[in-house]
Order: sequence, then structure tokens, then C-alpha cells
Amino acid sequence: MQLEDPYRHDSLRVLQNFESIDDTFSSAIRNSDVINRKIPSQPCRILDAPDLVDDYYLNLISWSSDNILAVALAHCVYLWNAGSGEIHHLTTIEGDDDYVTSVAWCTISGQSKYLAIGTNSNKVQLWDTQASKLVRTLRGHSGRVASMAWNQHWLSSGGRDSLIIQHDVRSANHVVSRYKAHEQEVCGLKWNEDGTSLWDASMSSRSRNRDVSPRLVLKQHKAAVKALDWCPFNRGLLASGGGTADRSIKLWNSNSGAMLKSIDTGSQVCSILWSKHQRELCSSHGFSENQLILWKYGSRSSLTKVKELTGHTHRILSLACSPDGSTVVSAAADESLRFWNIFGSAPSRRSSVLPMGDLTFGMPTIR
Repeated sequence: MQLEDPYRHDSLRVLQNFESIDDTFSSAIRNSDVINRKIPSQPCRILDAPDLVDDYYLNLISWSSDNILAVALAHCVYLWNAGSGEIHHLTTIEGDDDYVTSVAWCTISGQSKYLAIGTNSNKVQLWDTQASKLVRTLRGHSGRVASMAWNQHWLSSGGRDSLIIQHDVRSANHVVSRYKAHEQEVCGLKWNEDGTSLWDASMSSRSRNRDVSPRLVLKQHKAAVKALDWCPFNRGLLASGGGTADRSIKLWNSNSGAMLKSIDTGSQVCSILWSKHQRELCSSHGFSENQLILWKYGSRSSLTKVKELTGHTHRILSLACSPDGSTVVSAAADESLRFWNIFGSAPSRRSSVLPMGDLTFGMPTIR
């Protein structure tokens, strides 16, 4: 597999102090607490997703910069073209006890055709989706691979063996390093935008910020943490969500480790996504409402609930965002995918990359 030249990592820089946001920015935040656009209450599209595995710790959808949604359904991976609506079966994992446990599109510019697939047999497969060809298999874990995150030519994988492995996908000896991350399964991984910090989260209710060894260990959650996302407009701001016994969304200053805000959502937090062009956050939840919640981020790290979106009948396991930042897809244990025009188009764009027709009542299948 031929990838571009290695990314030159910047040395870890001091992150901004969130307690000292300049007055102009604070004023703008205060004046934008109200959302003026209309937020549809119904999804713009629904797809049937039979055999979607109901497992809180897995990451079974990923939306590429080429507008292709990868969906893992038990042993199979399907690719749905959001522009044309075409569906392509990429692969079926062999073995009675094997199934897909995570998917992640490559984020390297010009290399977005590559898809990483984590499996229950402890392996990571790297696929060229345009050629429908398995490029290579990455080994090193002794437990299933539940989470993955790209950082240029590095692929980070987290497993049930409590390890995080850094793979250099260009090298024959691909394992660059191994970290003993937690005492339990690693179910969440997120690199920040400039590739200098990796946050990982696990069943042990802890999340860690690391470059090589952990710089911070955050223990305030009271249940498993899977939901993680870096804020795109405020460098170093991280959001995390806790499981059933915790139910909270917390905002963190990843430089100091200070918890800036904690909100009790009332239900299990399964996934979190920041908007790419709005100061907003979307979270997905389990029992009892199985809803999505749109939050407005305001001054002093406040979170204001804007709207709840319902329709799923079981917990919403994962979220992914379209490349233009307008549409969020939710994958739920009711074996359906629902597409929501939550964030709206970017100020410079008038239309979404996803055709926004009427609600599809026929429930076309993803396969």
C-alpha cells in the first residue's frame, strides 16, 4: 500500500486557557445562544440495517470524506454512497465466531479509499474499497478490536486486551508501539485535529490524554466511557459521555485536566459529535428515550438543550457526520440507520451533500 510521506508531528504545544477567552469571543458566544434555523423533527432518510450488533462498546459506522458511509452488519461490511444511494457489499468476515467490531476510514488526503476493519478475531484488515481488495492484515491484539482512529499514516487500535497499538501502515513491521491503556476494553479513541494528542476511553470509566504515555487520567465518570469528541472551534476542548450508571456529558480542558462542565442527561450516553461549523454538540442515548439531543455551547462552557429527536425504539449506539457537516446518521440497536439534518449547511453552502428528499417510509435496506 502506497501512502503519502509521513506527517511531521508538531511538538505538543501549550493549549489555551479556557478560563481566559477574550472579551470579543465571549460576547459573540453570548449573542449566539439562540438557534435561529429550523431543525427538522423527523429524519430525512431511514435505512434498514439488519444484524447490526447491539454492543455499546463497538464502533460500527464511519462516514468518509468521499461521502461513503461504511456500515458493519455482523460478519459483513457494506458501503453506502450518500450521493447516489448505491450500496456495495465490501466483504464478509469468515469464521463462525468472527464478526466486525469496528470500522474507520483513512483520513489522509488523497487516500480516503482505504478502510480499516476491526474484527472479533483480534485483527485489523486494511481494504482498498475502490478495488474491493484486502491490502493487508494488521496483528498484535489478543482481544477484539473495538475502536480505531487514524492520524496520517498511523492507525491507532484499541482492544479488549486493554492495549492501544500504534500501526505504521506503510511499514512491513507495522507495530510502532503498544500501550497498556486500561484494565478493561478500550472502546473509544480520538486524535485531535493537529495529531498531537490522543484521547482514549474504556469500560473502566476513565479517559486518558496521551502522546506516548498518559499526560492526564480523568476519573470523574462513574461508568464506562465510549463517547468522545474534540471540539473543532476551541482547541483543547474535549467532550465525553458516560454509560448507564453515569449518564453525564462532561467538558474538559485537556491542557489542565479541569472539568469545565458536567450535565446529567438522564440516560446512557452512547456517542457524541461536535458540529463542524456551528457551536453545537449532538449526543445519542439509550434507555429510556433512545433519543438524540442537540446542545448549544455557550459562554463559560455552558451547554443548553435545544432539541430532542426521537424515533429509534432501542439505544442509539453510534453517530457519524457527513463530510459537509450538515447531516448526522444514527445507528441504533433497533437495526435502523436514521439521517438527520441537525447541524444545517455551512454558511458558505446552500445544500447538503446528502440528497434531502421526503422521509422514506419504505425502510430500504442497507444490504
